[in-house]
Amino acid sequence: MLVFALSRIPGILPENFSAAYAIAFCAGVYFCGAMAWWLPLGTLLLTDLGLNCYYYFFKGYNVFDLPVLKYQLFNYVMYVFLIWFGRRHKPGSSFLSLLGGGIFGALLFYLVTNTASWFFNPFANLEYTKDFTGWLTALIKGTAGFPQTWEFFRNTLMSGGLFTGLFVGAMKIVEAAESAREKEAAGAPEAEEAPEEQPAPEEAKA
Repeated sequence: MLVFALSRIPGILPENFSAAYAIAFCAGVYFCGAMAWWLPLGTLLLTDLGLNCYYYFFKGYNVFDLPVLKYQLFNYVMYVFLIWFGRRHKPGSSFLSLLGGGIFGALLFYLVTNTASWFFNPFANLEYTKDFTGWLTALIKGTAGFPQTWEFFRNTLMSGGLFTGLFVGAMKIVEAAESAREKEAAGAPEAEEAPEEQPAPEEAKA
């Protein structure tokens, strides 16, 4: 979580290339009880607060305006969904199943959050019509002066697949090593006990 928090420093990773989607999904898969919820969500909330302060005080962006905060709320709705979705999977599921779950979660995150931005962002009203064509434009082209949203889509899928694969692969390696040690311990022959000395037979009496 500390490494993830540091990875959110602006400029460390490309736009929308984030481990957040994989963190939320894998927390649901591997963390137990309430930790699956409060640890990833708490880390995301603290880092988002730090990012908002950075953009507000150093970049002059009005990130604390209500429309922006309303849009960020949809991010957390999707983080909660990703954790819930992860809890529908078992740690013992196959690598491909968990990798597919992480990629699907990242894809759904992109679709929902960008749809929310298209529908609720007041600045989007200046460029997008509130119809199917405007929605597709918002998902593919994006706002003028910014990178096209299909690039965000590409980075979202790539980072979701990459980081989910890394996390799940690491867990599979650890599980395999532990299983091998357990089998080795279970199959080790117990030390043979020395046979008890049998008393010498008494000589037959005449």
